[in-house]
Amino acid sequence: MITPPYLKKGDKIAITCPAKSLPGDITSAVRLLESWGLEVILGDTVKASHHQFAGDDELRTKDLQRFLDDPSVKAIIAARGGYGTIRIIDRLDFTSFLHEPKWIVGFSDITVLHSHIHATCNVQTIHGQMPLNVPDGTKPSLESLRKALFGESINYSYESSTPGRSGSANGKLIGGNLTLLVMMSGSISEMSFRDKILFIEDVGEYYYSIDRMLWQLKRAGKLSELKGLIVGGFTDLKDNATPFGESLQEMVMNHVKEYDYPVAFEFPAGHIPDNHALIFGRDTKLDVMQTGLSLSFI
Repeated sequence: MITPPYLKKGDKIAITCPAKSLPGDITSAVRLLESWGLEVILGDTVKASHHQFAGDDELRTKDLQRFLDDPSVKAIIAARGGYGTIRIIDRLDFTSFLHEPKWIVGFSDITVLHSHIHATCNVQTIHGQMPLNVPDGTKPSLESLRKALFGESINYSYESSTPGRSGSANGKLIGGNLTLLVMMSGSISEMSFRDKILFIEDVGEYYYSIDRMLWQLKRAGKLSELKGLIVGGFTDLKDNATPFGESLQEMVMNHVKEYDYPVAFEFPAGHIPDNHALIFGRDTKLDVMQTGLSLSFI
């Protein structure tokens, strides 16, 4: 896959809101990015509001398109997720972006952009902290985003309290928010899962809904094609009055029990303060032990 040029001090980056409106200012995020030596441009959507969105579909499309087309902008960071990117994805023209690729950064609803760009442009993207989350983000997670943008080495190693399935695998890393990955199914924005290492995360879903989405991926043949599976933060999960009866770990392992690839839990990424940067589309080496994981970007 194509690797966009890494950032250097003095580069110009843009912040836009392709989905939900911001609840307040993002001054701390702008200051952080400027401390990295970057010039920050704010899109019109940063202060816009239309119902729950950061401006209507036309404004959000125009704002993102402007930065996709501007060769002086070297990276585009989504200010937040929420909901709304799917409403504008088919309005966007990636011709200029393909001619001069740049880093696209975000998570949650921005999974729509990750998936679409991987499926149609073959360009690497960054799943990482967004300006709205900067005040609550841990220093290591924010530093991992800086390293990813500036092309510094990123390797992760951690211990997990949730046992996975041991093994090693090599493959390109893909993924994002589970709900949005399922929503891309059958569309032009659906990326290939074959021989990939898949990362998934989600927030605020019911246990039965997580199970249903995993069934969708399995029945579509996606889970059988993988080289490895990394489960990140699944936060604020909800249950019914009559409990679903399976933990997240049990649910995932039941869906992949007939496959032999490594499976890891509790990876520090997702809707959590310790949301470390992941480079989607990058070749990676995954090593999973019963109580830990090592992930290296090649």
